[in-house]
Formats: sequence, structure tokens, C-alpha cells
Amino acid sequence: MAVYEVKQAKPAPSNNRGLIYWCRQNLFSSIGNSILTLLCLYFLYSVLPPLVNWLLIDATWSGSQQDIVKEGARWIFIIEKFDQFIYGFYPQALHWRPNLVIIITALFIAAMMNFKHVPLKLALMVLYPIISIIFIYGGVFGLEVVDTPKWGGLMLTVIVAAVGIIASFPIGIVLALGRQSHMPIVKTLCVGFIEFVRGVPLITILFMASVVLPLFFHDGIEFDKLLRALIGITLFQAAYIAEVVRGGLQAIPKGQYEAAKSMGLSYWQSMLLIILPQALKISIPNLVGSFISLFKDTTLVLIIGLFDILAMVTLTNSDPEWLGYEVEGYVFVTFIYWVFCFSMSQYSKSVERRFNTELK
Repeated sequence: MAVYEVKQAKPAPSNNRGLIYWCRQNLFSSIGNSILTLLCLYFLYSVLPPLVNWLLIDATWSGSQQDIVKEGARWIFIIEKFDQFIYGFYPQALHWRPNLVIIITALFIAAMMNFKHVPLKLALMVLYPIISIIFIYGGVFGLEVVDTPKWGGLMLTVIVAAVGIIASFPIGIVLALGRQSHMPIVKTLCVGFIEFVRGVPLITILFMASVVLPLFFHDGIEFDKLLRALIGITLFQAAYIAEVVRGGLQAIPKGQYEAAKSMGLSYWQSMLLIILPQALKISIPNLVGSFISLFKDTTLVLIIGLFDILAMVTLTNSDPEWLGYEVEGYVFVTFIYWVFCFSMSQYSKSVERRFNTELK
């Protein structure tokens, strides 16, 4: 009777090839890549240590101006002027109101991401801006009125960007649909508006809204400066959103339109249920890119006398007791802008993955 020897099975090959293999494949795969890798390492070695020393190790974090003995960043200036950087001239005793709006905003975003009931989402979209304006401006429920000239800093930057993004999005969609319309008058008006607005810089729109627009009003009629700026920014951004959405609409195959017609859907039913969802999904990267550009363009409100977070650097540095601290101010503002813009880009990636319907 034959006896068969049972051999032990070999372990499955591992996909983990280690750090050395990754470096050879990505950093030193050729002579040119090796040279570029070494140059980058030398650049980082030359820049990072002095930068870390200036930012953290040799920085001054507390005390007074007389306590500055190191050559690093003097962050005591940012700490001293922090309220102005964040709230502008908003009364310090009322800072709880914008802080409460921040909490409401976080709850609103969480609700919009988790709730699936469409009517409830629409109700929240209507109530959220009303509640936010009531708390920040006041005037009802016994809240003290805080006029818009006292708004400033990061709070003003976020308000201008948020209003511009939220208000311009539906207007841009309507303009894009109007430009694709078969009605000559509607199409001509939408094309004329889009091309005119996109042909001039934002600074011109703000100047027109702030200086020229009040000339058309009767004497005694006052129009809030911030509101004029918000209208100008919204219309400017809507023109760019319209072109982004139009690109998404053109990317939809004609078969989708034909399928909607074959099902007996009307124009608005086919657009709202079939065409627009696909077009907006395609346009997510470009839409977020436009929103990021708008967030950075909010610095232009300085020319009409509104002090955003970047303008507060110059304003706070004009204090005779705090002269020569503009470098720390600009570094702080740069970090703030990077956090917001990077967060927006990462959120757009998560939205893309969430609505990705392609088969893998």
C-alpha cells in the first residue's frame, strides 16, 4: 500500500513590499527622478529647520512686548489682537451671538448630511439664514442691533463667502438653463448677462455696487454697503457658476434627454429628476474650485471700506503700540485661508465619492 507524504502549504505571497521598494519605485525609479528627489530633500533640509525654529521653537507666545528676547515669531501680537482678527469691531460683550451661529451652522451641516426627508431639508435651508441674520444683526426678540460697519475679521469673510456661494448657486443654475433654452429672448438675456459679468473683474463689480449704484436712488434712500457688496458678489459668482453648470449639461449624452422624453416627462421633470443631478455630479470639482476662488476673492471688499480678516492685519498693525508685526499677521491669515480652502477641497472629494455611481 502506497504512503503519500503530505506537504505543508506555502504561505500566500504578501503585497507589502516595504519602504525600500516604494522609494525605488516612486523616488529613485530613474536617474532624473533620483536627482529631483535629492534636490527636493536638500531644499526641505535648507528650509524646514529655520522655518520650524521661527514658527515654534524661537517664537514668543506670552508676556508683553518687553518680554520679547527671541528672534522667532512674535505670536503675542496675534493673541493680543485675536478678537479683532475674528470679530472685527463687533462688541465684545456680544461675541456669544456669532459663536452661537457657528454652533447652529455645524448642526445645520450635520442635519443636511444625515437627514433624508427632502421637505425637512428645504425647511432648514430657509430657516438657517434667517436665524443666523437675526442673531448676528439683532433688532428682534430684544437683541441689540449691531450695524454692519462693525462687522469685520474672519466673521465678515465667512459671511460674504457663504452668502455669495449659497445665493449664487441657484441663480447660476437658472442662468445655465436659460442659456441652453430654445427661447431666443431668454437665451439672449442669459448670454448677455453671463458674458458681460465674466468680462469684467470683481473689483469693478464691487466699485459699481458701492459707488455707482447709490446714484440711481432718490435722496434719503440709504442702501447698506455690505448688502450692496453681497448683491454684486452674488451676481458675479452666478455668472461663473452658470458656465460650470453649462459644461456639465453639455457632458450629458443626448440619449438621456431622449429617454426622459420617451417616458413622457415634461421639461422641468426631466431636468430636475434626470439631467441636472447628473450634470451637477460631473461639475462638482469645478464648482468647488469656483467656491474656493470666491472665498479668496472676499479680500477685495477692502476697496469699499469693509474690513475682512486680511484688512485687519493692516488695521491692527497701525496701532502705535504694535508696529512692525505685519509678518506674523500675514502668516496667521495665510494659515486661516489654507485651512478653509483645504477643508472645502477635501469635502468636495468626499461628496464625489458619495455620489459616485460608476461601476468599479
